[in-house]
Amino acid sequence: MKNIYNGIAVLLATVLLPVALHAQTYVLDKKIALPGDGGYDYLSIDHVNNRLYVSHGTMVNVIDLATDQPVGVIDDMKGVHGIAIDNKLNKGFISDGKANAVVAFDLKTLKKLATIPVDAKGPDAIMYDPYAEKVFSFNGESNNSSVVDPVTLKQIGTVALGGGPEFAVPDGKGKIYNNLEDKSSLNVIDSKTLKVIKTYSLSPCGGPTGLALDLKNSRAFTVCRENKGMSVVDINTGKVITTVAIGAGVDAVAYDAETKLIFVSNGDGTTTIIKQQNADQYSVVQTLTTQVRARTMTLDPKTHKIYLSVAQFEPGTRKALPGTFTVLVYKMQ
Repeated sequence: MKNIYNGIAVLLATVLLPVALHAQTYVLDKKIALPGDGGYDYLSIDHVNNRLYVSHGTMVNVIDLATDQPVGVIDDMKGVHGIAIDNKLNKGFISDGKANAVVAFDLKTLKKLATIPVDAKGPDAIMYDPYAEKVFSFNGESNNSSVVDPVTLKQIGTVALGGGPEFAVPDGKGKIYNNLEDKSSLNVIDSKTLKVIKTYSLSPCGGPTGLALDLKNSRAFTVCRENKGMSVVDINTGKVITTVAIGAGVDAVAYDAETKLIFVSNGDGTTTIIKQQNADQYSVVQTLTTQVRARTMTLDPKTHKIYLSVAQFEPGTRKALPGTFTVLVYKMQ
């Protein structure tokens, strides 16, 4: 009888494993052409209003995720980087890096509400912390973060970071995790006191950019350009658990808590898809071919689709070809 059960187990594993792997294979779903030209950076999803915001030169393109069609533009800025969402107050916030400002807008109408000057240079990453109920811009040229009150639409504080900040993610419980690209380290910020309370070395990571959190397992996923790796960090101790090889020119990373997949978008035209076996074990399950310089990305956890923005470029240059800006949409097969 034991041999029969063992045989059945082997048979089931043989049949079901390919099915499981196939179910987690990503393929191109569609391409969404967007108007306008210029550079591009972060993408952000408003889950309440089911909209995707795409930074694009001096504007933000807005896409309805129910139809995957463009529905609006927020424009007349100088150099957009990121978009943060505050659904409680029905406000969005855009980091306008070249204007040294944060721009507030209405999430329903997309109308601009205010341009908020910050006393720093180069606002880049931006996020809303629901615990402190504040907006934080991370200023790449000033090694600090500007804190904005979403009610008064005024800057109310500054966080000294000790290095050049990249992506930042809140845990919803009063801590913000922020990569310092030039220091290859991870800051832990108290969002109430506006102080860095811990700094972790990310070695062997070099040049960390994107950051995602798995709060259930107390893990951070930080992606690094210099060593082409994704480091898994225990956020309680700062210990680097393991490092997984990824593509070149990485920028963003996203974690799907339901499927246990981690997506790493690389400028070399690939997205590395990594399976989380458990808190400490990870393996690459797919190297998805995307498009060269499709390095910025976001994940919709409801549909499990990933969205990457990209343009075509003149060969051998950094000059984008007019009329080629697109959002690439990939879905689980």
